[in-house]
This record gives sequence, structure tokens and C-alpha cells, in this order.
Amino acid sequence: MNEITGNETRDIILDVAEKLIYKSGIAATGMDLLVKTAGVSRKSVYRYFANKDDLIVAALKRRDERWMHWFSSEVDKAPTPAARLLNLFTVLKGWFDSEGFRGCAFINTSGETGDPLDPVRQVAKMHKQKLLDYVTRLCVEQGVENPDALARQLLILIDGAITVALVMGDHSAADHAQDMLKMLLPVEIPHV
Repeated sequence: MNEITGNETRDIILDVAEKLIYKSGIAATGMDLLVKTAGVSRKSVYRYFANKDDLIVAALKRRDERWMHWFSSEVDKAPTPAARLLNLFTVLKGWFDSEGFRGCAFINTSGETGDPLDPVRQVAKMHKQKLLDYVTRLCVEQGVENPDALARQLLILIDGAITVALVMGDHSAADHAQDMLKMLLPVEIPHV
């Protein structure tokens, strides 16, 4: 007989919560829908999470880890520091073109919370800081004069491209952001 372990049940709950939140938002992801979609009892959910807020925070933290791993792994496939910087936007465009793209889960969920100290906003802030740290590392590897400043500009380009792709349905926003990066960098960048 195949029995589901506690960790598997927790993973199922987190997977379903993350998918529902990304698809429809926090407010639309009620516990009844979560329980029905996950195929678990409400008691199982509360065995692992004290309340819906704890579940949402855990699901978003998990998404942060997975998304950052995926994104940095894909970007890092480019052979040179300059190519990796350009690849930020090539990878984003691939994501924009993927089935089920609904923008940035962290921007989306932050928009549902009014309090900057809300745990959801804190997870979003942590995610954006990790993304900024990663982009700063790429800028340092490229040897730009002021990597912190360029990284902050690139974070704005990244989030702007994501938002335009979602709201306007314009997946070429990644191409336009990449063109802006070429103007920001003080060195000649080979075509990728």
C-alpha cells in the first residue's frame, strides 16, 4: 500500500497553495478551494500551518527558492559576464512566453496587502533583495564601475518588463529592457 508521508502531504498543500495564489491571488484562494484542490482534509492543512497567512507565506518562500534557482541557473548558462547580463532578459522573455505566465507572484501578492509590515510583503521584499543581490553579483563580474547602481537600475528594468508583459500582454518588453541595458553598460557587449 502506498501511504503519503507527512512531508509529502505538506508539499502537496504548498504546491496547490502556490499554484492557486499565482493563478488567482490570495483573496481568491480560500481554504475550501485549497482543501478540495489538494485532496486533503482541512485538519491536514492546519496540522502544518497555523492559519491561511502562515500557509501563504510558506508557499511564497518556497516559490522564491525555486524561482531564484531556476532564474539564476538559466541566466548563468551564458558564457561571459556581459552575456549573462543580457541573458537576464532573454530568460525573462522565455518565461513570459511560457504557458500560465501571470507576472511576478511577489508583486502580485504585495498588491493585495496594504501593510508594508505584512508577512507577505516581507517575503516579497526578501525576494526582490535576493534578485538584486544576484544582479549585483553579475554587475561585479562584468567589472562595471558602480555595480550597485547598475544593479538597482536593472531591477527596475526586470520588474518593469515583467509588469508590461503581464498588463499589456507585450512579451517584447524583455527585448526593450535588454536594449536599455545595452545603453546603460559602458562597454561593448557581444551579441548573444
